[in-house]
Order: sequence, then structure tokens, then C-alpha cells
Amino acid sequence: MSKDNIQEVVKKSLEKYFRDLGEQTPSNVYEMVVFTVERPILEAVMARAEGNQSHAADMLGINRNTLRKKLQQHDLL
Repeated sequence: MSKDNIQEVVKKSLEKYFRDLGEQTPSNVYEMVVFTVERPILEAVMARAEGNQSHAADMLGINRNTLRKKLQQHDLL
């Protein structure tokens, strides 16, 4: 799946989310989306890195301590 395809999936999901909200006012959309997609990203990268946090952090372009914090936030440790 290309970057464009991923962006399209996110866009369509948000459009559906807004439709489902109806007249309700959305809030914290950015935080909701980031937290929602962060877990599967972490799971996929950790699997690809075969559990090696240093390698996974390099793949993600983040510090290993940041990765560890995110893994803990998502109960992946």
C-alpha cells in the first residue's frame, strides 16, 4: 500500500466519523487519530524489528526512550 493509499483510507475514515457524529461537534480529532493509528504502527514496526526496540526506533525515526514510552502508553510492553 502506498503512502497515498494510506492517506486516502485515513481521509475516508474521518469522513465517515464526521458523518456518524451528525450534529455533534467533534473535538480532539487530531489526538484521537494519532492515538488510534499509533498502536498498529508500533505493532507492525516492532514485529518487523523482531522486538528489537533500538532497531524499531531507528525505523520510526524516534529515540528509543520515546519508543519505549509509546509502547507503555499502548500497553505493548
